[in-house]
Amino acid sequence: MAYGELSAFERMSSDARFSPTLHDRTVLGRLAVREYEHFERVSGHLETLGLDPETAMQPFQASVDAFHDRTRPADWFESLMKFYVTDGISDDFYQAVASRLDPVTAELVLGLQEAEPTGAVLETRLRQALADDPRLSSRLALWGRRLVGEALTQAQRVVLERAVLGGLLQDTDQGLYGDELKNVFASLTRNHSRRMSRLGLTA
Repeated sequence: MAYGELSAFERMSSDARFSPTLHDRTVLGRLAVREYEHFERVSGHLETLGLDPETAMQPFQASVDAFHDRTRPADWFESLMKFYVTDGISDDFYQAVASRLDPVTAELVLGLQEAEPTGAVLETRLRQALADDPRLSSRLALWGRRLVGEALTQAQRVVLERAVLGGLLQDTDQGLYGDELKNVFASLTRNHSRRMSRLGLTA
């Protein structure tokens, strides 16, 4: 979560430069600052657990960076869609994991999600863009399908390579573990489809 927030801050800050209006640039910049605030809160919690944040993030860096390398947006609207898709899937993933965390960590994770306005802000701007230029619909729908495929692949890789859920489910038998993973990813897919539907796009 810490590296995801840091990465989101970096990319939002960078992509804000290409915003079509000054208002868009301001909004994206504000969201970037919020992502960095979240990164600092997660890092602070890691320190209270006796962990060095940079050391804790390193095992996840390659997978997250590889995802971004494979999904480079062609323009600002594709960048906006990428933030929308990855923010939604990340939130859903963290909420699914939170139920397996200690109470203090779970409260932090869920608290960040509840205070997170990013998805709603991005959805409003995307709906406006699609209304202003209906030609964007087919392109952004196709882009959204590619993004969700890559994002779910990355999430599965994190689970398998880093055993995040495996460690959290160490007292669960293998059959139930597999079922729980299937349920988590099925839920991620359903929620993504709902978000795309709200934009009037086919997932």
